[in-house]
Amino acid sequence: MEHIRTPKVENVRMLDRVSSKKASVGSLYLTATHLIFVENLSDSRKETWILHSQICAVEKQATTATGCPLLIRCKNFQVIQFIISQERDCHDIYISLIRLSRPVKYEELYCFSFNPKQEGNERERGWNLTDLKAEYKRMGVPNNLWQVSHANRDYGVCDTYPTELYVPKSVSTPVIVGSSKFRSRGRFPVLCYFCQDNNAAICRSSQPLSGFSARCLEDEQMLQAIRKSNPGRDFLYVVDTRPKLNAMANRAAGKGYENEDNYSNIKFHFIGIENIHVMRNSLQKLLDVCELRSPSMSDFLWGLENSGWLKHIKAIMDAGIFIAKAVAEEAASVLVHCSDGWDRTAQVCSIAGLLLDPFYRTLKGFMVLIEKDWVSFGHKFNHRYSHLDGDPREVSPVIDQFFDCVWQLMEQFPCAFEFNERFLVHIHHHIYSCQFGNFICNSNKESKELRIQEKTQSLWPHLWKNGVDYKNPLYRQNHSQTQGVLRPHTAPSNFRFWRSMYNRFEKGMHPRQSVTEFLMAVKEETQQLEDELEILEEKLGRLDQSQLRNRKVEIKLPHKLEISTSDQCLANTPQDYTDNGKPFTSCSPSQADEDSETTILTHDMKHSDTDLSGNSDQESGVADLNCRSPSGGDFLSSDDNKNLSAYSEELAFAVA
Repeated sequence: MEHIRTPKVENVRMLDRVSSKKASVGSLYLTATHLIFVENLSDSRKETWILHSQICAVEKQATTATGCPLLIRCKNFQVIQFIISQERDCHDIYISLIRLSRPVKYEELYCFSFNPKQEGNERERGWNLTDLKAEYKRMGVPNNLWQVSHANRDYGVCDTYPTELYVPKSVSTPVIVGSSKFRSRGRFPVLCYFCQDNNAAICRSSQPLSGFSARCLEDEQMLQAIRKSNPGRDFLYVVDTRPKLNAMANRAAGKGYENEDNYSNIKFHFIGIENIHVMRNSLQKLLDVCELRSPSMSDFLWGLENSGWLKHIKAIMDAGIFIAKAVAEEAASVLVHCSDGWDRTAQVCSIAGLLLDPFYRTLKGFMVLIEKDWVSFGHKFNHRYSHLDGDPREVSPVIDQFFDCVWQLMEQFPCAFEFNERFLVHIHHHIYSCQFGNFICNSNKESKELRIQEKTQSLWPHLWKNGVDYKNPLYRQNHSQTQGVLRPHTAPSNFRFWRSMYNRFEKGMHPRQSVTEFLMAVKEETQQLEDELEILEEKLGRLDQSQLRNRKVEIKLPHKLEISTSDQCLANTPQDYTDNGKPFTSCSPSQADEDSETTILTHDMKHSDTDLSGNSDQESGVADLNCRSPSGGDFLSSDDNKNLSAYSEELAFAVA
């Protein structure tokens, strides 16, 4: 709070950059966690909340005759412009937001103050929702080929790896330590995915410190052990996700890539995914295109092509497809690395997992995939997404590209994923929001030192609790797309611009509801109707024939009536009556005399929550038996109607 110079500014205008509607006028509030704009209109009082942690940049523009403009760009691609009447107020808000959006220590992040009402052990259960030990067990490890190594128990071998790592069973601790010393950041080769069907494995590491001629016997033994852990193949793929030119340039710094002369039976491949700096510039160019006002078709397409964004998405997809094909079609194991093994490596390993394993295409499985390939293996969330004030050259949209690749797959295989687009967008939002503790640290070690699981909430139980909102209405467990390995098309025409991500706050650009959103609405309405139907069926099931005969109120009528009490009878369904053995059909509600009703009490008072379905309001338990005969005459006499009306009023009062 000490960084807030002005907590409230009135007569502020908020502009809509896309539509031409009049600017909204309201009050701007500055709190310890949010910037809040409240419209002055008494009937709506619409509120716009912006988390400080979501703010990417604040720009104070030149003062005009109408006021001082303040432009706010957010990490979730929201852009908001305020016009503040007084220049001094604008300057105070600007200075405050600069500091509040750039915290200098973890304890200032929103997740440490976010405290929803919940039971004492609910926080712990939430963090246990994604159990990685159970995930490796699901994959079939440890087994006679792979074992759990505790060599990194105290983070002594690699401080960015988890404590439990899966390595070939023949590998000893000295081999692990020797290999780690030969790999950048100590990130030696470890298992991240195992295919039980053919024993093929996907392993990950960082680049070797090979320079121009250096070699390491322990590292060569490690790769040899990975190859032998797949008895079905006598070779191992080594995939370097960098462009070859970049990898060769790293040799001058004593790093580089594996020499096939030193490593026996390996097949080496370069993929060509650019580094974090190229990706950061590419995203900025893409956002510049998104912020164009009424661009022409040529301007938009030229800007999209010039950004290179879709070209980079295709490169990541190509790498994932290559690895998935090696595992599924050739039954070959693969070692994947980039420079340090926490950016491009995480992207392609998780994409390969999605293509290979249907489990990762479910709600629970996708959460596990992110925890396994991104969180546990030390993706630098703090540095890449600028949670704390730091070096801007470390910022890069690595996980944004991963989500874009997943969305591209969902577009090609609409029935293969249990979750929908909204699920991806919400995870993306909370990676930047810092509202939950899952994605704020650079490694497991940092997370434990900060006691993240004790002091913050996990995002996954929040999403799991609201799983109905994230279900894909087209998903079917027995569908061919759901069960098999996905083989996407990678022709340029198959890649699309993800408008619902990069322009999702521009309401003027969404003229109609998407097909998926429409299906979700229909599904939700159908589910509500099915729930209501189930409740009514339970009520009808409790009204058996014995209860109706024993508890029926005797009402003397001039004509003998038999009321069908079959369980098949539904509300607003014509019921059969008999007159001297001759059937006839009850009249419709529009034919009934609205001035009189016949009420029949069909249940005990202590079971008053049970209704009898009839031709009237289901909740009142009142059935309309006052109708006219087919010949047009009154079925009941006027005296009968009076008697029945009296019974109706008395019994309706008793039911109430």
